[in-house]
Amino acid sequence: MFSYMNRGGVFYRNLLALAIPIILQNLITTSMGLLDTFMVGMLGETPLAAVTLANIPIFVEQLMIFGFQSGSSVLISQFYGKKDEDSINQVLGIAMYISGGLTLLFGCVMYFFPLEFMGLFGNDAVVVALAAKYTKVVAFSIFFGGLSEVYIAAHRSMANPKLGLYVLAASVLSNTFFNWVFIFGKLGAPAMGVEGAALATLMARVLQFLIAVGHMAFNKRFRIRPAQLFRPSGAMMRRYIHYATPVLFNETFWGLGTALYPTIMGHMAGSQAILAAFGISGNIEKLATSLVFAVGATTAIIIGNEIGAGRRDTVYEVGLALNMVAFLVGLVTGLVMIGLTFAFFRPIVYPFFHLSEQAADIAAMMSVVTFAFLSLRSFNTTNVVGVLRGGGDVRVASAIDLSSLWLVSLPLAALSGLVFKWGILAVCLCISLDNVIKFFFGMHRLRSGAWIRDVTV
Repeated sequence: MFSYMNRGGVFYRNLLALAIPIILQNLITTSMGLLDTFMVGMLGETPLAAVTLANIPIFVEQLMIFGFQSGSSVLISQFYGKKDEDSINQVLGIAMYISGGLTLLFGCVMYFFPLEFMGLFGNDAVVVALAAKYTKVVAFSIFFGGLSEVYIAAHRSMANPKLGLYVLAASVLSNTFFNWVFIFGKLGAPAMGVEGAALATLMARVLQFLIAVGHMAFNKRFRIRPAQLFRPSGAMMRRYIHYATPVLFNETFWGLGTALYPTIMGHMAGSQAILAAFGISGNIEKLATSLVFAVGATTAIIIGNEIGAGRRDTVYEVGLALNMVAFLVGLVTGLVMIGLTFAFFRPIVYPFFHLSEQAADIAAMMSVVTFAFLSLRSFNTTNVVGVLRGGGDVRVASAIDLSSLWLVSLPLAALSGLVFKWGILAVCLCISLDNVIKFFFGMHRLRSGAWIRDVTV
């Protein structure tokens, strides 16, 4: 029954070799958010709620960048399987042009209209005003982060995930140091509070960008070819649009949809405690899902390389094996994290964030609901983002990813939280319903085999 799991030791060693640097990279990135949350949380519940609110649009931006990365990876992983470096340079150049342009535009909106912009996401005037101060300072950080992350993702698609590990480690260490300096006023700097956290993030992203530029200039493993990078062909642009646009559409609207969840919470009764709880539980959730997203990202690389190298006959069983690995990883991780919620996070970690008892109870409940569905979420992420999208089936993958969110989970969460006022537990259960629906649609598409496509032809 599970014969497709018998792929030999070399297969699983290669899987680990690719996944471990991505796991560490995800953990480092998540740790940066957790450290931000911890340091800001030391200022009180209101600043923590403000930073959580401000990070809603930033999260959407980051998902747009992930869309550029993923759309590029669909092409780059298969071109890498064919050893076509000219085409890889062109794809990278297109991704940088689009990512840089959109993040710059987004940054201008956040810088020039911070109060009006933050008012869209919450109704607590004190929290919104503090969030606007954070947003104005951090506005252009995503521009520098976006360009560097597109470059890092390209190397990850070429089986070099260690680059992201090193670059983001430097970014996190610098962000932590600058947080300490500017939030609390150390080494002669003024104590800037929430604005200090924003300044630290901006400086860390600039450093991340400079490191990526330096690597681009001196790296010998993959040569940058300016003629291809800065002047990609019209044919490649059309191919990029054909395969990357559905992914960008997917990530953008998935980001908008998931950003509406905390927006719903921000308009519920007791929103300050709910948003503070969401800020804590969300960052702890990201630590756990570092494993989940690493398996998904690794799967996309492996599937793309298999198809690009012409091994179409084995791709289906490889996809089945990787999905099963993801399910087991999610199951074990979810059970461990539920245990840690009650044995470690609730009694020991939460008090460091100065949460009220109400907020701490809500944070624990959010974590339990999230981790109870983690095995399904892990399977779905690997199947949709890794197998289907990595196989070139970007349009159907996007339809599966978005339909359950926008047609089921989001409307039910809005109704339960804002219309029927059933409380935050009902909202969290509606959010998790997305995983159940997505599983059945994803399995149907996987079994069809219609997702196996060579996008380089």
